[in-house]
Amino acid sequence: MSERKSANKFSYKFEAFLSKFVSIGPISLWMILLVLVPLIYIVFISFMQRSDAGEIIFKPTLDNYITMKNPIYFKVFIDSLNMAFTTTVLVLALGYPFAYFVARVPKKFRVLAMMLIIVPFWTNSLIRTYAWMSLLSTEGLINNFLIKIGIIKEPLKMLYTYGAVLVGMVYTLLPFMVLPLYNSIEKMDRTYLEAARDLGASSVKAFLTITVPLTMPGIVAGCILVFIPSVGLFFISDLMGGSKVMLIGSLIRNQFSTARNWPFGAALSIVMIVLSLVLIGIYIKLVGRKVDMEVF
Repeated sequence: MSERKSANKFSYKFEAFLSKFVSIGPISLWMILLVLVPLIYIVFISFMQRSDAGEIIFKPTLDNYITMKNPIYFKVFIDSLNMAFTTTVLVLALGYPFAYFVARVPKKFRVLAMMLIIVPFWTNSLIRTYAWMSLLSTEGLINNFLIKIGIIKEPLKMLYTYGAVLVGMVYTLLPFMVLPLYNSIEKMDRTYLEAARDLGASSVKAFLTITVPLTMPGIVAGCILVFIPSVGLFFISDLMGGSKVMLIGSLIRNQFSTARNWPFGAALSIVMIVLSLVLIGIYIKLVGRKVDMEVF
């Protein structure tokens, strides 16, 4: 009898293990092969050397990380973080009102409102970037319109500037902010707002003390989803900034493709990943503490 119970128990555990393996096994294998293994390889070659021919020499060194002390590379890091921070703030300022508006419209119009921001992004991002380049060029639609109505006499230099890169970043990353904000605002319990108004709170005070803290998870998620890509995106700065705006993503791409210095490019990638994780961790900790103080 005890042997039968043991066999049944073993059979149950085996079936449970098999069920978990079938459900998460392929995903785990996919993540290991396409995420973990390449990341380990990048970490490994970041400590290797480069030959004059651009080949990897498997001799350990710290020169790739020491080279980053150069003020040129330090400036690229600072510019990239500044671009990422500015992009995140602007996307939050634009995305929050839109997400709030969509969450407040009648349900039958919400799908249409969300499609207004989602449908344009079904087009390839490179095509949309070239469209913005056409709009911002000296002979583009914006300059021609401003000259025609008499606001300016000569075309404005808008393309290949810091502002052009910022416009491209904000436009590309806006949906990554709107979607988590909409999800957080739509699920918010509105009875708290009604209670605040019954107690005499103005609409602005109720928004700052009730709505913002309750939707903070969406704000944090949106900021993370915007900040991380904006640090590493390189095609926008290359196309809309030209050679005048160099960000860390462009520098890494140049090291892998043009300079053929894979060890240094790998080292830059690792530092960027670590720095992003540290900043995000600090941000989440500070925001979480603020939420606890305001809500509880």
